[in-house]
Amino acid sequence: MQVTSVAAGTHAIDTLYLGRQLGIAACVIEGTDGVLLVDPGPASSLAGLRAGLAGLGIGVRDVTDLLLTHIHLDHAGATGTLVAERPDLRVHVHARGAVHLADPTRLLDSALRIYGAELDRLFGAMVPVPRDRIRPLAGGERLRVAGRTVHVTDAPGHASHHVVYLDEVTGTAFVGDTGGERFAPAEYVLPVTPPPDIDVEAWHATLAKLREQRPERLFLTHFGAAHDAIAHLDRLGAELDVWAERVRVSLEEGVDDAARAGAFAERVREDIRARVPAALQPHYMAGGLTDSWHGLARYWRKRAG
Repeated sequence: MQVTSVAAGTHAIDTLYLGRQLGIAACVIEGTDGVLLVDPGPASSLAGLRAGLAGLGIGVRDVTDLLLTHIHLDHAGATGTLVAERPDLRVHVHARGAVHLADPTRLLDSALRIYGAELDRLFGAMVPVPRDRIRPLAGGERLRVAGRTVHVTDAPGHASHHVVYLDEVTGTAFVGDTGGERFAPAEYVLPVTPPPDIDVEAWHATLAKLREQRPERLFLTHFGAAHDAIAHLDRLGAELDVWAERVRVSLEEGVDDAARAGAFAERVREDIRARVPAALQPHYMAGGLTDSWHGLARYWRKRAG
């Protein structure tokens, strides 16, 4: 199903990214005084997002606030397009990411180096967001939005400009990529570690803060609700350490980075084959596993000075 219930007044929309299921999930929260949309996804999946909203009887003009966990294109790329459609839309985002919403030039240049000619097909256009629509966050805020109270946590690790939102009504924590990737009913949690600012220590500190909050469930952009929140965070932290150590060891091997990244990706695929039901394996393998090697390699090389 394209739209599924997560909690009271809270719905996951499969945006059918690139025409496939279980790629990118946006979340809709129906409050008493408006509608919140968490991580709308890229412009390339706007048709799927609109269809999901329509299935709930909601249009873009009903959305009062966007909550962005971070500004990576697969989470936030459609933001400017949505603001153009509803000019009074409020956009909540980490202060470090706010400047790149207003002027996405550097963000798009970085993405172009990674994705090349595929950039437009993968993500579509990223339209600048007017500065007066952006509400920068630092973490620690308690937002009163759409009649809901949402607690904001600074959540570095996957990205320095990452936040997590905890809805106090339902106990749902919207964790973006800080919570990794998981495709239920599988229990395996895949870390997401692309360049440029993976920080393993900071990520573990973020996971510790999330455990202290004792959320009822997590909402993952990739993909959906995880109702065993603490166990999920524990599995993610353990796997992050496994990946980090594998990459550290690979840097001592006498081959080039392409070979190191390829070997790492194949070893992760072996893990997936051993730990995930066959029907779900393609979803786990669809992500950028070699990109994850490069993100952790950059982390180790920065530590080495």
